[in-house]
Amino acid sequence: LSMRTLNTTPCRATPAARLSRRHRSASSGGDVDQVGALLQLCVDRHYVSPGQTNTELFQCGTSCIYGPLGTELRRNLLEQWWHSVTRSTAQVFGINTLSSSEDTATGGRGRLRMVESDCLRRVLEQTELSREQLVQKVQALIQRSPSPRTNFLQGALEQFVPSLELVNRKLPFGLAESGLCFQPSGGSGCPAEVTQTSLVWFCSPRTSSQWLDHWARQRLKWWRKFALSPSDFSSSDVPVEELEGAASRGVKIIYSFPWGQEPLETLWSRGHAELLQTHKGVRSKLQCRSDGRKSVPHVVSVTGNMDRGVMAFLSNSLQQLKKEDGKQKLLRRKVLKLHPVLAPVKVALDIGRGATMELRQVCDGLLQEFMEAKISAWPGYLETLPTSMEELNAKYDEMGVLFTVVVGENTLESGLLQVRSRDTTVRETKHISEIKNFLSRYISAADNI
Repeated sequence: LSMRTLNTTPCRATPAARLSRRHRSASSGGDVDQVGALLQLCVDRHYVSPGQTNTELFQCGTSCIYGPLGTELRRNLLEQWWHSVTRSTAQVFGINTLSSSEDTATGGRGRLRMVESDCLRRVLEQTELSREQLVQKVQALIQRSPSPRTNFLQGALEQFVPSLELVNRKLPFGLAESGLCFQPSGGSGCPAEVTQTSLVWFCSPRTSSQWLDHWARQRLKWWRKFALSPSDFSSSDVPVEELEGAASRGVKIIYSFPWGQEPLETLWSRGHAELLQTHKGVRSKLQCRSDGRKSVPHVVSVTGNMDRGVMAFLSNSLQQLKKEDGKQKLLRRKVLKLHPVLAPVKVALDIGRGATMELRQVCDGLLQEFMEAKISAWPGYLETLPTSMEELNAKYDEMGVLFTVVVGENTLESGLLQVRSRDTTVRETKHISEIKNFLSRYISAADNI
């Protein structure tokens, strides 16, 4: 069959096989230990749901079952991506498209198709049919089955003409979109979902190369902004032999994982062939103005994998520290030093010694303040099991919580409380009236660096 079929039951073998190959190709046992420690922490601290298959999917850069913290981290990352693209220039607009029935890049050949397994089974059970008749029936079923989306490019190309009035037919401008797409299986027949981002930039033919360089610089700068180790993020030109379709140039934004380099975003200079094909070659309705000239625009596409981006930032931010306590005992401390803007939980609220009921009421008030200020807080004071502050700090460090606020007797007497920093472990005394503004300023300052 010339079409790939997509069963209604998800196939899990391909990501697992890829993961196994990565483990075998790790440069040292230390790399494997590092990967194992990261994946275990992600499960323990509710970034991804437990289960070997789920963590394998996550490491492979495909969408998995995220835990509450992982869901929030991905949401924060997507929000930052959206802001970085749509606010970087006045002429980038968000769109929301549906899966297209035809892919101009391939003419529909080789597209994924969603086929109901019961329908396929009923066809295959018709034993009276000859082999040729059976193949014809299956092909007909596949042809009339819908196609899951594999990227957002086609939708943006279709939205180009309706968007021209918005920009008064003037270049350059871009269309942005994000959501779930299916990643082709590479021949195994087991595609997987990916959280994808897309910017399709329309510009004059003579400036397309410069725009590709511009967006490559911008995107690398954006990834490095949130990194604990920016040098782990890099960019490289795509070799000529690896260019896809109509692309004349390509650039990849890459992250160096313990098991090797993986692309996070891919940029292509695509020319105008796909745009012309989408709109039946009618140049008159595609022509735009740029610097006093009229031309059919060239397309620069920027496509990102945000599931792999989540994995990259978790890998980049994990620090495994060693220190000695007062008794010369070696202590190991894991800290998830996620950027303040990306961290799923900004502050944890706990109670120290004192009248428990009154302290909880104070925490309730602070929690309400944080919620109104859109500062995500963890209500640790509601925990009923007795836990030492050392254990709580270790837990919050692994969760990536920026600050721990402890309300105690002094808070009831003088309004003072203890604030511990994840990154420095330093405890400071602050007045309860200052804490909300302190956190807001801290996060805002980190975002503006």
